[in-house]
Amino acid sequence: MRINALTIAGTDPSGGAGIQADLKTFSALGVYGTTVMTALVAQNTCGVNSVHSVPPEFVAAQLDAVLTDVRIDSAKIGMLSDGGVIRTVAEKLRQYPVPYVVLDTVMLAKSGDPLLKAEAVDLLISELLPHVSVITPNLPEAAALLKTSVATDEKMMQRQGEALMAAGANAVLLKGGHLDNAESPDWLFLPDGRHRFTSTRIPTKNSHGTGCTLSAAMAALRPQCADWAETTEAAKQYLHGALAAADSLEVGHGHGPVHHFYQWW
Repeated sequence: MRINALTIAGTDPSGGAGIQADLKTFSALGVYGTTVMTALVAQNTCGVNSVHSVPPEFVAAQLDAVLTDVRIDSAKIGMLSDGGVIRTVAEKLRQYPVPYVVLDTVMLAKSGDPLLKAEAVDLLISELLPHVSVITPNLPEAAALLKTSVATDEKMMQRQGEALMAAGANAVLLKGGHLDNAESPDWLFLPDGRHRFTSTRIPTKNSHGTGCTLSAAMAALRPQCADWAETTEAAKQYLHGALAAADSLEVGHGHGPVHHFYQWW
């Protein structure tokens, strides 16, 4: 069976993050991609210039259009810029259940520019956290969700991962790329235990869209894998290859994108 995946996210005109990165990831992993846009973002490899939120009623119309017609086997949720959009997405996913939903808790762009209004963080926790399969925060995002300081070591990561589970998450992949280590450790927290994943840190500044790409890869691969641990391992392998080949691209003057099609080009 051919897998159909849905990305619910914002845009990136430079093609390295957001919906554009998600579609590239889906395609590279042999999955048919569908989209619902939540925000039009004027950004590039150097930063975010402007964000235009899509009205919640039009987000709802897009979701109705896709979910009443296409069998969706998995979904990835990215940028949800305000509370109205969060409520709409949560309502529609309850109306049209999707087997696997990955929530990438997008709050900050690679440049540090905010992508989620501060007042919407609590709504993200109450409306979506208990109703998605797994969330994939990086360390600053986990700290923002928990209203605490950013983890500086793996012991703090483990405490914060367990705290997110206690807050209502069904599963948490806490990404440790912000740690100043030679390797990049990630921790997957599940109701029945935890798993540690690690990979050698790749020395490149071209890491634009890594979070989007990893969460999209997890959505694409989960219907093909036995569980979230196997899914995470496969998604990290794909991202590692895309990062390793990133310097072969020549895109922009800032943090360039990863190479989504490194296996094909």
